[in-house]
Amino acid sequence: MGRKQQMNMIGHDRPSVHLVVPDLDSVLDGGQDQLSNRRLSEKHGATPGFVQQSVHGDERFAGSQILRRKSAICRQTVVQAEGDEQRLANHIEMRKPALFENHISVVHPADQNSQAWRPERPPQAKGLPHFSSILLLTALSLLGTLHAAPLHYPSPIELTLSPDGARLLVLCEGTDELTVIDAHTGKIEGRVPVGRVPKGLWLSGRYAYIANSWSDTVSVIDTDTLQVTRTLKTGFEPNAVFADQSAATIYTANRISNDISVIDLASGVETRRLAAGRGASYLTPSPDGHSLYCTHIYPNIGLHRTPAESEITVIDAEHQIVRDRQPLHNVAGVFHVAFSSDGHLGIACQLRPKNLIPLAHVEHGSVFGDSLTLFGADVGEPVQVLIDELERYYTMPFGVVISPDKSTAYISTTGANTVTVIDIKRLLEFVRAASPRERRALANDLSASAHFVAARIPVGRAPKGIALSPDASLLYVANRLDDTVSVIDTAARKVVRTIELGGPAELTPQRRGEQLFFDARFAFHNGFSCANCHLESTFDGLQWDLEPDGFGVDIVDNRLLEDVDGTEPFKWNGGNPDLETECGPRTEKYFYRSQSYSREELGDLVSYIKSMPLRPNRYRLPNGELTAAQERGKDIFERTRKKDRTPIPESNQCGFCHSGRHYTNQKQVDVGSGKWSDRSPIIDVPQLTNVALTAPYLHDGSARSLEEIWTIFNPKDTHGVTNDLNKDELNDMIEYLKTL
Repeated sequence: MGRKQQMNMIGHDRPSVHLVVPDLDSVLDGGQDQLSNRRLSEKHGATPGFVQQSVHGDERFAGSQILRRKSAICRQTVVQAEGDEQRLANHIEMRKPALFENHISVVHPADQNSQAWRPERPPQAKGLPHFSSILLLTALSLLGTLHAAPLHYPSPIELTLSPDGARLLVLCEGTDELTVIDAHTGKIEGRVPVGRVPKGLWLSGRYAYIANSWSDTVSVIDTDTLQVTRTLKTGFEPNAVFADQSAATIYTANRISNDISVIDLASGVETRRLAAGRGASYLTPSPDGHSLYCTHIYPNIGLHRTPAESEITVIDAEHQIVRDRQPLHNVAGVFHVAFSSDGHLGIACQLRPKNLIPLAHVEHGSVFGDSLTLFGADVGEPVQVLIDELERYYTMPFGVVISPDKSTAYISTTGANTVTVIDIKRLLEFVRAASPRERRALANDLSASAHFVAARIPVGRAPKGIALSPDASLLYVANRLDDTVSVIDTAARKVVRTIELGGPAELTPQRRGEQLFFDARFAFHNGFSCANCHLESTFDGLQWDLEPDGFGVDIVDNRLLEDVDGTEPFKWNGGNPDLETECGPRTEKYFYRSQSYSREELGDLVSYIKSMPLRPNRYRLPNGELTAAQERGKDIFERTRKKDRTPIPESNQCGFCHSGRHYTNQKQVDVGSGKWSDRSPIIDVPQLTNVALTAPYLHDGSARSLEEIWTIFNPKDTHGVTNDLNKDELNDMIEYLKTL
């Protein structure tokens, strides 16, 4: 039925399908994911008309009148309809019975400028205005193959200004693009598609450099033409990028490979790797450009149940070597660093976890301290200070900038939806007046912030990257979960303008759940949110003593949340049958210590957690094949007999417990890893997807590496049979596990 139209492809790599729908408004009108086209039409000044082009999973179809517009949602020109609209799934799988074979196509009038506002019906459909539409709709309903794909929100994560302050560059990780804005008018000048999940932005001259975390690349953008001119390969999951003053070398901080790539710009070749802290994520140059400072979000692996240890990795930019590693004691989660213009004061944003004591005194600040490390000539020995107050916390300090005259520092606090303003003169006076013993105590002194915090400025949801205008009169704040940029008058200390980035008007349950995930207002005194322990929706590399199990017992390692749907039950003992139980009353009673989510909010939160995608696996070959070592490791993982050919009991075979799509049979077993502090040795079988990322291991985090699971904690072959393996064979099995 109907005729097919071959349509031009849009220049991006999303899957596409070609649809010919006899009567689009009959078939797709009234979809669940609706957006006001009237608002979009008024905003963009578009006029109705029907546009022929390839249909992508990111694009929207609806009623009979279709508009073309530039979209932050889809990154390219999209098909847009006046009236109700429906987003198509990335993959539309349709079983076609013979009756319906080739029944879908897209039709458009021969003369787009004619008065024929509605698309022409296929010849077969003209005589039967509704029959074919009803037939198609019935078929789609019965097959259950056409689903609405998730909306894409810009989710701005970083921003920067051009040297003259005329242009604002905003990096949107949700739509994989760089948005360029006229800083004076707030008008969007253009959008540049980049790699997957971009995280880092650096502007040098006319070129912007973008770190694409899920593509393992850097996009080089000519800001004059708004075109990507080069794409450079990096280490695993680059989260920050920096170009040196001569534009000869760029550096990237690689979160998964825990290192820093040094790339020669002339050749585009990576020339060396520098070891950094675990989860290397942010880069800041010194004012003179001679040094580069790298921070990391996960604590370095240390001895079990000892204080978290992090570092600031200092790189000699001239010689491209690590010059120093400044230790950060009892710190896990270090974000941006800023320097005063004279280079005498550095400020690092960080979290101080209280994970070695039972999670019992939330009201006493026993979960996290939101703090800064001050270092440089102005303070001498580095000192940590809290920005929290006695009865209110300002959690997740992320972005930081210092005014050119060194009078003021601004800190974005993601979980508190505020910007904290610090009077630097008062801060330095307070720190210098303290004795060495008092300086050490400042790290836990909730009264200290009263001496130097000048203001708290409310902004949008989940503020992340911040930037000052050249004259320091305006502060720009990227509100990640509002899809906006707040513009703060620094003299008045209030938001004077909000720039919209063009996100969808509708909030899906997943988006509402994401907002809840990062919001600390539910916890007592706004102490923390889900995102404190699951940093950027991942994990924190820490082990916690949770009160529900009793004090000092059942120490638990934090798990990765990606692709967690379908891995129930939850908790290491399997005590929670579903996420609603895991995140509901239990969280309210034992974590937040205050009234928590409503039923609707809990449903949204669970929807978001279930929607978290699994990041790309970096240990697989591009073609999906395994290396020789991985193939040997797979054979060991799947073996049913020991090397001496005696059978391995089925319950002790790796593939018995670690089976299925997530490599878990979702049962509870005793593998002999129980400790004296555990109430029971029975543990829930964990999923193994992307297991290489989540050290330390075992239920309590006592194994610092995958190798230690079997070389130290499996003496009796109760956690799989491994004692007959030599070192090379065990390494092969570990190489295979990394590919899961």
